Order: sequence, then structure tokens, then C-alpha cells
Amino acid sequence: MSSQMKYDVIVIGGGAAGLSGALALVRFRRSVLVIDDGTPRNAPADGVHNFLTRDGVPPREIYAVGRQEVQGYGGEFVDGTVTTASRDDDGFTVGLADGTTYRGRRLLVTTGLTDVLPDVPGLAERWGKDVVHCPYCHGWEVRDQAIGVLATSSMAMHQVQLFRQLSDDVTLFLHTAPEPTEEQWEELAARGIAVVQGKVEQVEITAGRITGVRLEGGKVVPRQALAIQTTIRARAGFLADLGLETTLVEANGVEVGTAIQVDGMGATQVPGVFAAGNVSNPMAQVMPSAAAGLAAAGGINFDLITEETRLAVAARSS
Repeated sequence: MSSQMKYDVIVIGGGAAGLSGALALVRFRRSVLVIDDGTPRNAPADGVHNFLTRDGVPPREIYAVGRQEVQGYGGEFVDGTVTTASRDDDGFTVGLADGTTYRGRRLLVTTGLTDVLPDVPGLAERWGKDVVHCPYCHGWEVRDQAIGVLATSSMAMHQVQLFRQLSDDVTLFLHTAPEPTEEQWEELAARGIAVVQGKVEQVEITAGRITGVRLEGGKVVPRQALAIQTTIRARAGFLADLGLETTLVEANGVEVGTAIQVDGMGATQVPGVFAAGNVSNPMAQVMPSAAAGLAAAGGINFDLITEETRLAVAARSS
């Protein structure tokens, strides 16, 4: 099954970046198709935070309203997973897992990323609840609790100091991270952060809540919440046939995952393909992701106008 209609823009991903970009484009009288697989990164979260006027609103509600707004201007939606993308004579063809294909003059990729959790039993079960990663996203919700920070890299030294702002009872589990430097040991002690040596074996869960962290050897340290560092992987494998590969992302000298490189307007190294949101900026929360989608929409619209102007001049001269 295929679609012969060629849309001005196909948006791949229906989260904050994709919907924001789609809204701006349909308001500029562009034909837009949004393809979404319904698995946003923040699906496990009870609410979106630090989003002015929408703080605490469940992600699904924000996306439902966004869909309505885009549809109100004529935008179209398809539920599905894009598995292939190729260039055709004057644009792109994208293929879905069910065999359906769609054609578009430009692509806006807003597929987000996948968080790969450390291999510790219990983490996945409580992910997005009392197992968290971002103190800005979830810190208020675990304030004043007994918080543990599971260290898997030197980034934990930065993370633990952020969570210390939110609670007087913070414990750093060194787990697989490098030994702190002498200066870091002094900083941890000065801020009253407890440090536990040894590898973590599993997270203890009782009645649907974290109650402790079990170390190899059996010792359990009581905790109510656990902060972790995930490995982030851009959802962009379907772009390989276009020659668009992900690049490694580092933070404070530590490799944290992969992303698509873009310029300030969301343009990738492949002409006609733009990207926004977590797929290109893994650290972005919902508001900056939405802003990036809006910026990319501006880049796409002007790119289309440039092409249309060139074709109009050529037609007038012929």
C-alpha cells in the first residue's frame, strides 16, 4: 500500500518537537503528515515539568491537545513506525513497518531517543517513578526523601551535587564509576553526602515502592528514590539509507550516547532533512524541544520557498 500524494513535509515523531513544528508549518499553509508510533521518551512520567502554564500535566494530555491543534489547521496523522527513508526524484519516500509508504518534499525527524538503563534488577520496574535521571524534571517530586545516586561514570559527581540541593539525605553508590578524586572526596564530605563503596546488586522494592539498594554481599542501604545515568540512543536507524548517521555525544568529557547533528535551524548534513528535539539534543526538556521544532519549521518553510522561487523564475524565463 502506498500514498501517491506528496506532502510538503513529513514529520516523523509526534512529541513536543514534532507537533510544534507541524503546527507552525500547517499555519503557513503547508501540507503536513505526522507519523507517530506512540512511544514518547517521557511516557512513563506522571507529568511534564518546567513547562510554563502546563507544569504537571501528563505527557499524553499535552500531545493530545497538540494533535487537535495541528488537525484544526488541516494537518494529517498516521499511527505507525517508520523503518525506511529514501530519496526520490524530488523529495523523499518513507516506509512504515506495515509496508505503507508516504512521499514528502522535506522530512522533519523528531523521533526522540531511547534511554538504556544500567543493568541492575529493579530499575526498569520503577523507571519514571522513583527511579529518575533528571533533577530538573523529577527532583521536586523526590525532595526531602532518602535519595540514592547510582554512579556508572564520573558524571555522577555532578548529578549527586544537584540532588543534594533537594534533600539532606543523599547517598552516592560508587557502583561501577571511577574512584572520586581527592578534591571530590572533600566536596562530598563538605556537603554531607554519604558514599557507599562496592557494586550494587539490585534495587529492593516493597509494595510497589523502592525501599533500599542491595549491594553485592547482601547489605541493604535503605532508600526511597534512586537517581541513575542512562545511555541515550537516538532513534534514527531508518535514516541510514540517506547517508545520515548519528554522532557520539559527550558531557563533561564522558560519552553519554548518540544524536543527529543539526545547525541552528535544525538542518542536517543531508539536504531536505531536518531534525529537532531529543533526537538532536538529548539534554533538552519539553519546552526547548518544542522551541527547536518551531525553529526547524522555519528552516523548512524557507527552504521550500527558496526552491519554489527558483522554479518560478525558471518557468518564467522559459
